[in-house]
Amino acid sequence: MLLSQGSMGWKLKSSLYVITGAIAAFLALPIFFIVALSFGSSRWLVFPPPAWTLKWYEKFFENPQWMESAMTSLKVALLTSIIATLIAMPASFALVRGKFKGRDYLYSLFTLPMIVPVVIIAVAVYGVFLNLGLTGTLFAFVVSHVIVALPFAVISIINSLRLFDKSIEDAAVICGASRLQAIIKVTFPVIKPGIFAGALFAFLVSWDEVVISVMMASPELQTLPVKMWSTLRQDLTPVIAVASTLLILLSLFIMTAASIARRYSNR
Repeated sequence: MLLSQGSMGWKLKSSLYVITGAIAAFLALPIFFIVALSFGSSRWLVFPPPAWTLKWYEKFFENPQWMESAMTSLKVALLTSIIATLIAMPASFALVRGKFKGRDYLYSLFTLPMIVPVVIIAVAVYGVFLNLGLTGTLFAFVVSHVIVALPFAVISIINSLRLFDKSIEDAAVICGASRLQAIIKVTFPVIKPGIFAGALFAFLVSWDEVVISVMMASPELQTLPVKMWSTLRQDLTPVIAVASTLLILLSLFIMTAASIARRYSNR
């Protein structure tokens, strides 16, 4: 009887592994197609590729428009990550340790951009910057991206603060340190992985953002997703697949780094 139950348990576990693997493969299949298309020799997006080549990667890196768009995305994402993290740190301390009225409402306000559809935020932000005459500027890009990236940084830092043992900070205060010194020298080093993970998530949100970026873009200033979107409407060369592959690789790298930082923080 026990052997039969053990056999059934093993079969159930094996079935779950097979089903999970099949679902994961189905979800990852389009990514493999995109990567394969980026190495195809055909002038158009054809699968399977008739032959393999690296010429589309050469065209991508040799094209100043693609490189300028990639650098714009990198610049906007870095500034968004830094600003969102700098805002999220004091906000997280206030939301976790503050005892003021309306704290829950303030938390809801910070996380609201995760709930509201991005297109609504894009239209609202576009209307504001259009009236100010700032559309198509780096400032408009960064501010609008910070709005949608801030919740991810706040949630990551809040989770780290909630896991932190505040008695350690209190012990430093008892030993003669000021509250600010204790936070800087004791608390920050412990929650640093959470801060790092929040910054990475904010970077990733900005790097992949296309809806708001389309609203903020101008002929002179475009991010890489906007360049890809506009190129798709005119041409379907494998250079699009190259740009998509690079976006995927960077996103995977950032997600892996954030996951490692989060595990280190939990320890």
